Amino acid sequence: MRFCFRAKLTIFADKSAAKSAIRSKTMVKPAGHDTISPLKTQNMMLEAALYLIPVTLGDTPHDRVLPPYNRDITSGIHHFIVENVRSARRFLKRCDPSTDIDAITFYTLDRHTPPEAVAGFLAPLAEGLPVGVISEAGCPAVADPGADVVAVAQRKGYKVVPLVGPSSILLSLMASGFNGQSFAFHGYLPIDGGERAKAMKRLEQRIYNENETQIFIETPYRNDKMVDDCLRYCRPQTRLCIALGITTAEESIRTLTLAEWARHKPSLPKTPCIFLLYK
Repeated sequence: MRFCFRAKLTIFADKSAAKSAIRSKTMVKPAGHDTISPLKTQNMMLEAALYLIPVTLGDTPHDRVLPPYNRDITSGIHHFIVENVRSARRFLKRCDPSTDIDAITFYTLDRHTPPEAVAGFLAPLAEGLPVGVISEAGCPAVADPGADVVAVAQRKGYKVVPLVGPSSILLSLMASGFNGQSFAFHGYLPIDGGERAKAMKRLEQRIYNENETQIFIETPYRNDKMVDDCLRYCRPQTRLCIALGITTAEESIRTLTLAEWARHKPSLPKTPCIFLLYK
């Protein structure tokens, strides 16, 4: 799978450099809390590891898509790497209303985060403390900048623990009726009309030559334009699955040939969609 966020990562050679980075402006540190001792959750010692914590894909009750075990894990972590501190705070409070948000340190990882700061976010692991990664939606490190910090953790030999949760990519593939043994996720396709046409024709060639399902996304306000482009650039017999609002109350997953979609062209809401193409 490919993802549009790419950053060069710097691994600190010594602990002092890492500790310096942990005090950088990309960190939100609680007042009056310095070193937090190793934690227990549900009478179980939570080991020092990088925990990848999925979140809901929309306004969905947590207990519908996230196992109770995840809540037990998050309650034992006081250092989180997140895309957005505000939404991460809200997620943690929904997981456990008794969570002391002011006792938690957040490190912001987004497109504006300096590459040299990424390794410093893992400094608590060197002190025997667990660290969590929270995405904005779905599973961390899958089509998500969290992959950068996971790469550093693997290079440094830290344990990485992925937790169970919803992935719109896999859920849409499951429901599409397409090939689930060979597939590729491309993220966003080019916006330029000429480049997009070339990209879609390449994807369609892979469908017919390699029996490979092609998966991509679009900015929600351009959902209808994406359907138009599929109709314009791909063969009528090629099948398109539109997976809308997965796991939410407005979930809709439908597979038709492009010829059929042309006769029943949808008007899609400005809601996150996954688009899948196959023969």
